[in-house]
Amino acid sequence: MQQKAVLDRIVENKAVLLVGDEQIEQIISIDTLPDNAKEGDWLTIEFDETNDNVIIRLEIDEESTNAIKERIAYKMSLLRQRGRN
Repeated sequence: MQQKAVLDRIVENKAVLLVGDEQIEQIISIDTLPDNAKEGDWLTIEFDETNDNVIIRLEIDEESTNAIKERIAYKMSLLRQRGRN
């Protein structure tokens, strides 16, 4: 099963992912993360449903990450403009 997840935070060699639309928290070892993954990145995560939902693939979703960052930047610019008026 494949889902989207966001890398919420990294704490003490553990990565906290928020998985799916329900943003279910899943804690994994940072060694499981793709190279260059950082907080705020969106990931495509694939689980093996026949084996206790073990992660079998985890990669950065550059398209989703960039789209979210652009949306946030746009909203921040609107807020800054509102504050000037």
